[in-house]
Amino acid sequence: MKILVTGGLGFIGSHTVVELQNEGFEVVIIDDCSNSSENVLEGIQSITGKAPIFEKLDLKEKAKVQDFFKRHEDVEGVIHFAASKAVGESVEKPLLYYENNIATLVYLLQELAAKNRASFIFSSSCTVYGQADTMPITENAPVKPAESPYGNTKQMGEEIIADTCKVTPGLNAIALRYFNPMGAHPSTEIGELPIGVPQNLVPFITQTGVGMREQLSVFGDDYPTEDGTCVRDYIYVVDLAKAHVIALKRLLEGKNTMNYDVFNVGTGKGSTVLEVIQSFERVSGKKLNYKIVDRRPGDITTAYADTTKANEQLGWKAEYTLDQAMGSAWNWEQKIRKPS
Repeated sequence: MKILVTGGLGFIGSHTVVELQNEGFEVVIIDDCSNSSENVLEGIQSITGKAPIFEKLDLKEKAKVQDFFKRHEDVEGVIHFAASKAVGESVEKPLLYYENNIATLVYLLQELAAKNRASFIFSSSCTVYGQADTMPITENAPVKPAESPYGNTKQMGEEIIADTCKVTPGLNAIALRYFNPMGAHPSTEIGELPIGVPQNLVPFITQTGVGMREQLSVFGDDYPTEDGTCVRDYIYVVDLAKAHVIALKRLLEGKNTMNYDVFNVGTGKGSTVLEVIQSFERVSGKKLNYKIVDRRPGDITTAYADTTKANEQLGWKAEYTLDQAMGSAWNWEQKIRKPS
């Protein structure tokens, strides 16, 4: 069974390709390599023993998307990761984000809607909840006005998919709302490769630990949390990748109870920024150079998932601890910084 993974050379995408191939799926990747590298294909092949089909293609080019589906009529499912994802950049370049994240989604759905049957997994985000009123956050929590164009594209993306599913009997879709992915494959063949200054906490920590960054800034220690720093739900990327495969199988096997659904994907446990730093110090045996600075505009105080729905309906549960995930991130960082 052939599955298309858009953005399949990216951080979460590449780990999901590995899990799909481990489950026997034939995978074709579309990626424009704007935020990834073709070298990732070697890592995927090294882990699974099989190279996925790869097409370097920009999904904003509608004619090329149409041509792809003509040539790959046997694609039965799509996992859609390809999107721009930096919150700050989205504020500065909103039109770039709306074109890249919304137009490309529409072009994909147009092709899938023309099929008799298709399964679609959407890479969504807990950003749709904003600062939720209660913790942990369930899927029934209200979707708050977006704090950024990036967050808005995730909200709009979910709405576009839901509206399309309502009028397209053969299309079944699931949106996975992730919390904070981290870590690397245990093989250290693939992992997180941020271009430029990392936007996420964990790669900034590991780059500081390895000496690439002089110091980590912790934005605020006066939040109403256990130690005054923000709380997030950090999920191991391989656990997250497996959730995509399980969600896809649910649709392919017709086990879904509705043609559009949403699931939180997290650990169900919140960790403060200082707890994440302490995890790094435990697994690395190094003291991290960090300092407390002023709060950063737009940061919410606390966000962690209620994962009951995914646990019960998908039969999926996060397995790795924060320390195990951090250990994988540190092993990966050390490997990629070694002189070849």
